[in-house]
Amino acid sequence: MTNMFKSLALATTLLATPLMAQTLPAPVIVIVDMEEIISTSVAGKQAQNELKTRFDGIQARLQSLRTQYGTEEQALLKTRPTAPGAAATAWETKAREMQTRKTKDEQDLAKRNQDFEAARQNVLRQINEGAQPIISTVMRERGASIVLAEGATLQHTAALDVTKDVVARLDKALPRVSAAPPAAAPAAK
Repeated sequence: MTNMFKSLALATTLLATPLMAQTLPAPVIVIVDMEEIISTSVAGKQAQNELKTRFDGIQARLQSLRTQYGTEEQALLKTRPTAPGAAATAWETKAREMQTRKTKDEQDLAKRNQDFEAARQNVLRQINEGAQPIISTVMRERGASIVLAEGATLQHTAALDVTKDVVARLDKALPRVSAAPPAAAPAAK
């Protein structure tokens, strides 16, 4: 009976040993709010100001074109001839010319919007690339094994949030970013 208890104790010890060896320490988590980094960092604020100026210019141009073509279309409709002939042909030519200009202006506006979006994405990329090594450094300093985006959490204590520390370091490491769209890649030959 004693041998049976010894065997049972030995078996229990042998089974429990791998389980104990697999026990990992509790993960240390830090939280980073990338939206706050973009909106409060020096580089983010500078880029936002430049992008806002560009966006306001696009909106002003859009409004100007709407007014211009609205007025022009109304005037054109009022002068539309009722009978066919030279006057009708001249009116149709005028209408086609206006439509051609309108299409060209719409394409120009679409290009400006594309450039704006490319510039915005470029700003986000630069800030993200500048912040990543800083986040890794803060993570190591805190002994963290996981970094979560603030938006991925339902609740957390303020002590886990390292965003302000990341912003302070990013302001020194990356005080400015380019708000220009990235240069187009050269065409392949």
